[in-house]
Amino acid sequence: MSKVHNFSAGPSILAPEVIEASMEGIRNFAGTGLSVLEVSHRGKEFVSVVEETQATIKELMNIPDGYEILFLGGGASLQFLMVAYNLLETKGAYLKTGVWAANAVKEAKYLGNVEVVASSEDKNYSYIPKTYTIPTDADYFHCTSNNTIYGTQMKSFPDSPVTMVCDMSSDILSRQVDVSKFGLIYAGAQKNMGPAGVTVVIVRKDILGKVSRAIPSMMNYQVHIDKETMFNTPPVFPIFAMLQNLKWVKKCGGVDEMQKRAAARADMLYAEIDSNPLFKGNVEVEDRSQMNVCFVLTDESLEEKFNAAWKAAGISGIKGHRSAGGYRASMYNALPLESVEALVNVMRTFNN
Repeated sequence: MSKVHNFSAGPSILAPEVIEASMEGIRNFAGTGLSVLEVSHRGKEFVSVVEETQATIKELMNIPDGYEILFLGGGASLQFLMVAYNLLETKGAYLKTGVWAANAVKEAKYLGNVEVVASSEDKNYSYIPKTYTIPTDADYFHCTSNNTIYGTQMKSFPDSPVTMVCDMSSDILSRQVDVSKFGLIYAGAQKNMGPAGVTVVIVRKDILGKVSRAIPSMMNYQVHIDKETMFNTPPVFPIFAMLQNLKWVKKCGGVDEMQKRAAARADMLYAEIDSNPLFKGNVEVEDRSQMNVCFVLTDESLEEKFNAAWKAAGISGIKGHRSAGGYRASMYNALPLESVEALVNVMRTFNN
């Protein structure tokens, strides 16, 4: 079978050795003779997986003391509501930079007052707002680090006067981040951390317990902390597979190496978009995402020809999101540079 170049926006590509190690766990987990799919989540073998996964995330991200790491279900979409349940007392401040940020605003409004400090909706989310003030009377400030649909990324984070919360679903582990600036970080695993089915929450314990509302048990971060992220049966296999992926990241050189690879992939593809008159980017250059490169054809009549060419080259998953159109090449940690080279080659030659 010829190689498939996987540019899927998520669930995304995983390194072959991560898939192999995960499959071995399905066949025989930790020498138990049982599959990881059928062992008790409270057995010592799996408890050790949870502990190692937490420790590896702390190591890779240089997480300071005072933070807990939880493995929950429901994706980032559940976190939109869970953040507000646990932190919103009088007002939440939000930066609105895309569909997922807008959904976070929508969910928070069920529980209280929300102030959108800035939005890029006026230009179809094609840039990251820079001039905004975070209100000092807000309970927290929420931002989205990378916008998968539109291809924008926050290159830096503000010095927030209140607790900063960030949805890092699509660029976590792809660059160095100062975790101490954030009270809470959450990420659906299905981009850079592992397969779909588990959501990672990194929460500083001292921000909890400050709202007056009663919080349902499943929505309460403190309940999950007290139960060592096993209040209910966790997503066992996604956690196990995530550990295999974290080991791979560490073996490759950690987040520093992932950051170098992300820059190399993005530089190569954006250079082609900028130099090839058949293509143009969708977003402000200074806000371009290294994870999700969005672009369009300058001549729509070439669409059928271009589509046939990239499909023939074994390229998968570059059609743009239905709300944005065009093309989107998602380039997460496990995507090799040779896949970007294959796409660039098609872009250079398909109309010759």
